[in-house]
Amino acid sequence: MKKDNCTAMLVGKDASIDGSTMIARDEDGYGGINEKLFVVNKARHYDEDYVSKYNGFKMHLEGDGCKWTAAPTADDSEGRWDEQGINEYNVAMSATETEATNARCLGHDPLVEDGINEDSMVYITLPFVKTAREGVKRLGRLIEKYGTGESNGIAFSDNKEVWYLETGAGHQWVAARVPDDSYAICPNIMVIQNVDFNDPDNFMYSKGLQEFVEKNHLNNSTDGSFNFRDIFGTKDEADAFYNTPRTWYGQKLFNPSIEQDPTSQEMPFTRVPEKKIGVEDVQRFLTSHYNGTPYDPMDTFSSGTEKEQKMFRSIALDRNQESSILQIRNDVPTKMAAIQWINMGFYAYSPYVPFYTNIEDTPLNYKVAEHMVDPDSSAYWLYKTLQVIVEPRYHQYIYEVNAYRDDCQSYGIGRIDAIDEKAKELDGTELIKYLTNANDVTAGVITKKTKELMSKLVRQALNSSKYQFERGDNL
Repeated sequence: MKKDNCTAMLVGKDASIDGSTMIARDEDGYGGINEKLFVVNKARHYDEDYVSKYNGFKMHLEGDGCKWTAAPTADDSEGRWDEQGINEYNVAMSATETEATNARCLGHDPLVEDGINEDSMVYITLPFVKTAREGVKRLGRLIEKYGTGESNGIAFSDNKEVWYLETGAGHQWVAARVPDDSYAICPNIMVIQNVDFNDPDNFMYSKGLQEFVEKNHLNNSTDGSFNFRDIFGTKDEADAFYNTPRTWYGQKLFNPSIEQDPTSQEMPFTRVPEKKIGVEDVQRFLTSHYNGTPYDPMDTFSSGTEKEQKMFRSIALDRNQESSILQIRNDVPTKMAAIQWINMGFYAYSPYVPFYTNIEDTPLNYKVAEHMVDPDSSAYWLYKTLQVIVEPRYHQYIYEVNAYRDDCQSYGIGRIDAIDEKAKELDGTELIKYLTNANDVTAGVITKKTKELMSKLVRQALNSSKYQFERGDNL
């Protein structure tokens, strides 16, 4: 079930249009099916010998854990894969962006086969932290102790800070704080560059990291800098076509005046956007496929050749499963500040649905995704079925699909305004119950809009079938 196809975007509070922090990630898989859920895990005391069903990682997990949301895999026979969520302290975590470490570094500190991997990271971290910084420290300490079997990028945020932690080799890691006025695009390669070991406000790292690099002669810098990407990353030909074009397209959207080569492996980790970034802008990037460029595989408003259209790995593709934008707002009370925007299915066809996370449960159809394809009971299968309907007739249907997505987005924004107005008058269990019920209504309306679109598209397909024959057609 290993995933290496995700795309992430991080936004500091002064870079966003409303002062929110946002960490967002598309969760993709090897194949076209990976049934996903959206759930709430209750606050409880943990005292268990945790064992990963995926790789056998073991640790004793103990302590008081808070409530937290997650987007786990429905079938947990190969691990939890909680992926991303927000806890009751409004700390968000997204894990992981699969990366790669070069052979030289792995020779000195190999990956640990039964170490902490993506399937376990959220479960052993998010319930136990009250700030993004605490999240980085906790996961970092655990990786130093137990090691990791993968090279990964992990995002943390609260209402003040956004952090990105990268693992390099079995026990080495570094974390960088995204500047408040900046955003970051993270494909499946290491992105953190120069590390300042004298700046604890903006960098954290594993114990002995500098000594490890120096002892094993891993730093090829000529100016004394410590570039984590250069030291631990890969930078091979596959990266230039699979990964860096996604960074290029994101930076093209938010810094259009800057000219860059899509295959450049020197694009910066963070940039200050030319305009403030809203949730809709993050959605636009995470559902994109090089729209408006010669590299668009869907041949939308571009003049690219067949070779160009197949040149780069797209963000929206048939391996899409679940995407979340974890938004922590600063213009409302903390009790209702956290929203998890969720998109299931093929991201370019499906809407992001806003769910408050200070809740006691999630909508029923987001808690079900059986092996049987059932769009009536399962949100996952609803949007996967929409993908099956649209894909063969993309150019015929895309205008209606885009209108539907815009309609759902406008509805979602209006819902947030209305829910905020009522929620600010409530507290405690009354507030939690209200937000839980409000999420149910939001999901119900967008589910209905989706079924109406599907009905309309199916009827169009039936009326335009090419296998029709009228009397006299052979005359």
